Amino acid sequence: MKIGIITSGGDAPGMNVAIRAVVRCAIKNGMEVYGYKEGYKGILENNFERLFNRSVSGLLNKGGTVLGTSRVPEFLNASVQQKAANNLKDFGITHLVTIGGDGTYHGAWELDKLGINTIGIPGTIDNDVSLTDYTLGFHTALNTINDAVDKLRDTSSSHKRCAILEVMGRNCGDLAVHAAVCGGAELINTPENKLKKEEVIESLRKMKNEDRNYALFITTEKMYDNLTDFAHEITEKSGFHAVPTVLGYIQRGGSPSSEDRLLGTQMGIYAVDLIKEGIHGVGVGTRSGKIVHNSFEEIFTTKRKKSKLYDLLKQVS
Repeated sequence: MKIGIITSGGDAPGMNVAIRAVVRCAIKNGMEVYGYKEGYKGILENNFERLFNRSVSGLLNKGGTVLGTSRVPEFLNASVQQKAANNLKDFGITHLVTIGGDGTYHGAWELDKLGINTIGIPGTIDNDVSLTDYTLGFHTALNTINDAVDKLRDTSSSHKRCAILEVMGRNCGDLAVHAAVCGGAELINTPENKLKKEEVIESLRKMKNEDRNYALFITTEKMYDNLTDFAHEITEKSGFHAVPTVLGYIQRGGSPSSEDRLLGTQMGIYAVDLIKEGIHGVGVGTRSGKIVHNSFEEIFTTKRKKSKLYDLLKQVS
């Protein structure tokens, strides 16, 4: 049995952990493992290498992905998907483990329809994959954000400012709302909890009138056309001097946290177990502390639930 493995889309801490777990567990079960470079691009270019135990030594604490990653927009085309499937079949790959987010899962689903047995492991800091409580990389990114929040609060309180922190997440506000609870933010703006500019300014004006010395406002990326311009508007109208900070790609880097090391190991082993059981066309996830799996169809047709932390935040903000 030959297993292919890729990491695709945005990198996330914990991807290397999952690679390590898949490789070591698969080899123990008599399987060959081949790592394709730069995601689906590697499959299209037949750029791969056989992986052994020594190949994944020392990966537990390493961020990013040793296999490399890329985005391949042309993979949306049926002819490109067929070429990838043909390349895998020609080399004798029977199963493919894909580690990534929404786009990676879509590609895996299409390959599964073309006869390549696929298993998806959710690797993205955004936590935007349905039917899993957490994705690989989320907790590490949250720790990075929490560290930034603590530092911003120090300087904001010293200067009596409003700190505006933009975090990643795309269409999911989980990073923002978790960071808001952990960091004691006064305001939060996310795709699930949208605030108009007027609401933000009025809330800050009220805080200023209550003689608060500083404020922390966390927002998911792309909620405003120009965050710097909005900060200027807040400064002019609220009474607080507002300073924006965009964390950007720093959130993706760093050694994976203990949570992501455990999760990556559990998910990698579980993926091999699914292969042994003849199960494919599914994504691995975690719910209520248990490792589970759901079909790609279920994952793409199930809307993600709004985090319960929004209700918690209302009680403490």
